Amino acid sequence: MADWLTLIPALVAIVVVLWRKEVILALLLSLCSAELLIFLQAGQGAGAGLLLDGGIQTLERIVAVTKDGDNARILMFSLLVGGLLAYMRDSGGVSATVKLLVDKGIAKSGRQAGLLTFFISSVTFIESNLSSLTAGISSRGLFDKFKMSRARLAYIIDSTSAPICIIILLNGWGAYILGLLSTYSLGESPVSVLIGTIPLNFYALFTLTVVLYTIISGKVYGPMRKAEQELHTLAAHTEIDVPPSKASFMLVPLFTLVASMIGFMLMTGNGRLVGGSGSQSVLYATTLACLVAYSMMLFSKRFKHQQLVDIGFKGMSELLPLVTIVLLSLALGSSLKLLGTGTFIASIVNDSLPLVLIPALLFLAGALISFTTGTSWGTFAILIPIGMPMVELLGLPPSLVLAAILSGGVFGDHCSPISDSTAVSSVASGCDLLEHVKTQLPYALFCGVLALLAFLTAGVLMI
Repeated sequence: MADWLTLIPALVAIVVVLWRKEVILALLLSLCSAELLIFLQAGQGAGAGLLLDGGIQTLERIVAVTKDGDNARILMFSLLVGGLLAYMRDSGGVSATVKLLVDKGIAKSGRQAGLLTFFISSVTFIESNLSSLTAGISSRGLFDKFKMSRARLAYIIDSTSAPICIIILLNGWGAYILGLLSTYSLGESPVSVLIGTIPLNFYALFTLTVVLYTIISGKVYGPMRKAEQELHTLAAHTEIDVPPSKASFMLVPLFTLVASMIGFMLMTGNGRLVGGSGSQSVLYATTLACLVAYSMMLFSKRFKHQQLVDIGFKGMSELLPLVTIVLLSLALGSSLKLLGTGTFIASIVNDSLPLVLIPALLFLAGALISFTTGTSWGTFAILIPIGMPMVELLGLPPSLVLAAILSGGVFGDHCSPISDSTAVSSVASGCDLLEHVKTQLPYALFCGVLALLAFLTAGVLMI
């Protein structure tokens, strides 16, 4: 089978999303086409039963991804977030917290609400999902209060969490990348190479700059401006429609979420924060936060057990479409990995190329792989084994090459409608997934173009 055919599933997903505006349909058709190609790749032939076999394989692929512990934990965490959000909202805790922040002058304007969101995303750099989740939960009511769209909130948390995580690196991201670097002789230690990427991670730096500009200036452009006018939210109501009760109904579960996340990262990492499991920790922390919220509401005597069960399941049901998207995204990523889509794109870069162009081309390859597969970590796993041998053989600056790969992976992830981090940001902010992708895309592309020019310039100056 021709290598270029491995791009068909990604193209199907993009075309259907643009044509029908339905992410779930696009992911299903893309997954089916990927499984059909895998079936043909195995030499099964295009017989009469191809469609039946392809359909069965599609279902089995979806089942298979849930066998992976990390994937199952992501799906459970995504559902539990819905319950946690519902408890905070229906208890009146969100309304009370918004009132408290406004009365205390901590967030008495839209600009201050945006800066608070940016600050929360930045200080929870331990894990990107925790960063998006904490900032989104904290700020949904504030953005409603100051008539700012959920699309703007989704953009701020999505475009802050991953760039912050990939720059600060005292987290699972850093540990993962160090593990990928450990087998190469780069002339300096993997830690120093990784630290050297910080000033060269151009996409992350440009993105954080543009996020701060958006917050401070209050100006939005393109589809975001339309979203601001429509003030579209995922639900028909907002959190602040519920009469305020006590801020503790939101703040205590939220503090529990953050503090226990750190504790579970230490526990799963045997005392090392960067060695902890993000998927395990965020699931355990969300479960504990749900239990705390449930207990507080029960002991307040305002809610009965059955009411709380109904509230929790109603909150979960609100997120079922997004959880379905996460499930299908994981399945599609697994299929594309088996099909070799990312490897094919990467192989194009690995041909004879002018040395000064290698960082820029690795950045583009990373963006394409991440966009088509929906995973930045998977992109790192594909491209680092290609880029680091180039460093060894050709004497290229290791930090520049690595920074290009990291930047490309995050850039493509920000543009991709099938990325799990895009879905988590939509969940956390209460924004429709397609609206989030559409409104964030111009900002991501602008920063991506700047980063490409920066890597071209750095290639000329440093190689």
